[in-house]
Amino acid sequence: MRKIMSAVAAGAVVLSMAACNTSGERAAGGAVVGGLAGAAVGGAATGRTSGALAGAAVGAAGGAVVGAATAPRSPCPRGTFRDAAGNLYCR
Repeated sequence: MRKIMSAVAAGAVVLSMAACNTSGERAAGGAVVGGLAGAAVGGAATGRTSGALAGAAVGAAGGAVVGAATAPRSPCPRGTFRDAAGNLYCR
């Protein structure tokens, strides 16, 4: 039952990240997923809490880096502006 709940929780985190677009959001989401995965692997590999904590730390750091690196680029790299009618334009 514990494994099922862990899988459901991990799935919920992954699905909640599907709409993340900015690099900050992607980094935070990647850190969460990486930390959970690292804790699971570290705990399973060592059978100790210290292994789970070390795995969580390494996984969170790696997940944050990968999450930030994979964020989609803005379609308007120099920013946007709105005209008087409220229409959005790229600079």
